[in-house]
Amino acid sequence: MKLAFTKMQGLGNDFVVLDAVSHRIELTREQVRRLADRHFGVGCDQLLLVEAPRAPGTDFYYRIYNADGDEVEQCGNGARCFVRYVRDRGLTDKREIRVGTRAGVIVPRLEADGQVTVDMGPPVFEPARVPFLAPQRALTYELDVAGTTCEVSVLSMGNPHAVQLVADVDHAPVATQGPLIERHERFPARVNAGYMQVIDRTHIRLRVYERGAGETLACGTGACAAVVAGITRGLLDRRVAVDTRGGRLTIAWAGADAPVLMTGPAQSVFEGEIDL
Repeated sequence: MKLAFTKMQGLGNDFVVLDAVSHRIELTREQVRRLADRHFGVGCDQLLLVEAPRAPGTDFYYRIYNADGDEVEQCGNGARCFVRYVRDRGLTDKREIRVGTRAGVIVPRLEADGQVTVDMGPPVFEPARVPFLAPQRALTYELDVAGTTCEVSVLSMGNPHAVQLVADVDHAPVATQGPLIERHERFPARVNAGYMQVIDRTHIRLRVYERGAGETLACGTGACAAVVAGITRGLLDRRVAVDTRGGRLTIAWAGADAPVLMTGPAQSVFEGEIDL
């Protein structure tokens, strides 16, 4: 089977994007892993399938696979690449589209300056909906990780996140502790482990160990989750610059049931064809 693909990136978080609107594409877990492999495939953190809409009032449907082959609910950097992809390929002439996902509808918009803003919807805090095993909702939770107690904010941005404060992200135990939090028994669907350093009320630094992908250069939903966590804890203002290892995102949240707005770049890298 030959597949035409586009390689894209948002702040170094990279994707293989496939057009499943023009023709149906069904991939096995092993085929996804092969495409994501940086030595034997194309190489990516996530694979994105662009599909025809499944619900009235939407323009497309969006499927996301992590590098390990698991299909997941949401990907913020991928959402920015999504709108750039469908515009560049002439699949739509709209600058703002409504896209169905496993987590609900998102609304990415291509701005005049080339940046992309995505309405990611409101955050979810109820433990059962994250999902997270806890008797009741709390501002933060204590998590036992290999004999060490971590204080984490737990929420969903369409996918689950556990965010903790650190003094310096450069020295945070992302590579060692991140995998343990990702597969912690209190997260039935696994979790993205975020490490946030607060610079001031409008500026943070962030690293994220993503479930199924490991540490990435940027995580869009992770940036949204970190800012929401910082706002709810009274540490941040409503609009925050988030510096990741791949670059900067801007996250805004008015609070309560308001949607989280994420703004950042999205770029095509190259196109090709691979024989699976």
